[in-house]
Amino acid sequence: MRPPITILTETDLRALMPLDAEAVTCIREAFVSLATKPVAMPPILRLDIPEHRGEVDVKTAYIPGLPHFAIKISPGFFGNPALGLPSTNGMMVVLSAETGLVQALLLDNGYLTDLRTAAAGAVAADALARPDAHRAAILGAGMQARMQLRALALVRPLTQATVWARDPAKAQTFAAEMTGALGIPVTACATVPEAVRDADLIVTTTPAESPILHDAPLGAHITAMGSDAGHKNEIAPALLARAHYVADRLSQTRLMGELAHGPLRDEPFPELGQVLAGLAPGRSRPAQITLADLTGTGIQDTAIATLALTRALDAGAGQAFTV
Repeated sequence: MRPPITILTETDLRALMPLDAEAVTCIREAFVSLATKPVAMPPILRLDIPEHRGEVDVKTAYIPGLPHFAIKISPGFFGNPALGLPSTNGMMVVLSAETGLVQALLLDNGYLTDLRTAAAGAVAADALARPDAHRAAILGAGMQARMQLRALALVRPLTQATVWARDPAKAQTFAAEMTGALGIPVTACATVPEAVRDADLIVTTTPAESPILHDAPLGAHITAMGSDAGHKNEIAPALLARAHYVADRLSQTRLMGELAHGPLRDEPFPELGQVLAGLAPGRSRPAQITLADLTGTGIQDTAIATLALTRALDAGAGQAFTV
């Protein structure tokens, strides 16, 4: 007899899966596995629907030692806000790594993607930023910008933050909201140079198609996570060339990350998992600029989905049905 399938809604998953230290550890371990185990992670399947400003990514990975693997369907339709609909949504299908049978449907509407992306930002900053880093700058003022700042607060003792966005009103709203949420002063800035001038930690979280960040202070760490498609680009090639560059997955960042733009595309660079596992160098001196290029990987989806299902089963959450 087939085992029951657990269905978890976004409401279920938000209750089970806050952005916490365990989520960060989960993603850190996934990156280490990518560097040290025979992980199976095929290239991203991407579908573009240009007449509706739509893009759909499908990601998956098998991590030896985990009982499940996930297949994630992640649509982004960027005309949706004009229709009163969210621009991103999606779901994950969790299957048994032993039998291939479907174990769960995670109807998260993209929440778990937001969660694991923020957790990856925390992992990258913890691995590459100076231990005394405490001033953050966030470029972008959307949901992921909020989650990235919260994630940084899990790994560094933040004392202040700045934010820049193309829409000044959104930056002001972000600053007021996050000041209250984190209990630190968060200031909206009119320009990118003003926002990053004193920053130890910089996170770019925009859909920019041409560089918005051209310089960074000595000793800063940059996490670039907006370039998840070949036409997107947040970091100026000259700044990338000055930095100690680390990819989440080098084969991906050459095609769709910051590395895809500029003359260094085919150069050998370390991956984040290799740095975490001690197989490649991270920050070598306090004044060095470090840059993590995060395009999003299937290992993150499998890891976060496995953690979510484990918590759900332990809590008796969700609805079960048999087919």
